[in-house]
Amino acid sequence: MKIITRNVLILSMVSLFTDIASEMLYPVMPVYLRAIGFSVILIGILEGVAEATAGLSKGYFGNLSDATGKRSPFIRIGYALSAISKPMMALFKYPLWVFFSRTTDRLGKGIRTGARDALLSDETTSRYKGRVFGFHRSMDTLGAVFGPLIALLYLVFHPGNYKALFFIAFIPGILSIGITFLIREKKKTVPSLVKKPGFLDFIKYWKVSHAVYRQLLIALLFFALLNSSDVFLLLKIKENGFSDTTVIGIYVFYNFVYAAFSYPLGKLADKTGMKSVLIAGLLFFVAVYAGMAINKSELFYFVLFFLYGIYAAATEGITKAWITNICKEKDTATAIGMYTSFQSICTLLASSITGLVWYAYGGKTALLITAGGVFLIIPYLLLLKPGYKLNKVD
Repeated sequence: MKIITRNVLILSMVSLFTDIASEMLYPVMPVYLRAIGFSVILIGILEGVAEATAGLSKGYFGNLSDATGKRSPFIRIGYALSAISKPMMALFKYPLWVFFSRTTDRLGKGIRTGARDALLSDETTSRYKGRVFGFHRSMDTLGAVFGPLIALLYLVFHPGNYKALFFIAFIPGILSIGITFLIREKKKTVPSLVKKPGFLDFIKYWKVSHAVYRQLLIALLFFALLNSSDVFLLLKIKENGFSDTTVIGIYVFYNFVYAAFSYPLGKLADKTGMKSVLIAGLLFFVAVYAGMAINKSELFYFVLFFLYGIYAAATEGITKAWITNICKEKDTATAIGMYTSFQSICTLLASSITGLVWYAYGGKTALLITAGGVFLIIPYLLLLKPGYKLNKVD
């Protein structure tokens, strides 16, 4: 059986170009917003509104994709909105327009996520889910390697010209839109849609989902409540006096490791089980956060972010592969959408809570609390039944 099919390769290329566009702007976004008059508080509100929009929309559009039996329209619209949001950010400086532009980007992510992951799941069987999701994650994360490097190279020759980067980022965005039209979706027979699902109807899936899905979701959302933004890890490095170049270099190195290990660990998960690889990833996460709390060596920061890249490769794609194996095929986008919706909201809360703890007690305490909390999840996962092969039979 061919594992990396035409659609898997196309979706991976789309994600690669989209992430190049997004990650070109990641290092400069806070600086640009401050330059056009946004305060730190306003930036926080902007990101909060944007993430909440993405979070809630993932569940709704995942449910709608399952209800209509269609994937590609949601994928195309979602990636198109993210692409056009890039130059929109640079056209006007008015706060409401910036809010609209940023929310458009996150809405695009919400529209496409469930449908895209469901289409990836449709392309294979439970035996190869880890490899398929691992390959897609690897290509997606390569964008987080190339994007910042392109931005850094541009700023070397044009220091301070942040606005132009938003227009340059539109180029890979346009390429990603064009590639989506190469998707060949298999026709499905679905019941006639009497009415569109309500905005929060995806929550009803909890009652009809498999018990293993609900048990896994509890663990994943508890983890999300503890797993704050990576910005805090970069902030810890900055607090220890390292340069911006070092910080960005470590961030690029982390994404390179993440991309390099995603497919091999997906393959390992297919052979040994999703649960064992996920637990190993969480142990790496605990070690990294504990190490970040006490470390002050530049060399050891690279070691920690090497381990952090392995953690990411062992969890992100693996989690979605596991979920698609414990839900019915007709509910795949809803199951992914429900998980990613609540994950986005929990992550937003996690960053807020970590920020408050950091402010009150310092970075060391905040990082150690996170490490300790995540360690408590591992015994729960060890007792959890995998529940594999409930979706497709090999």
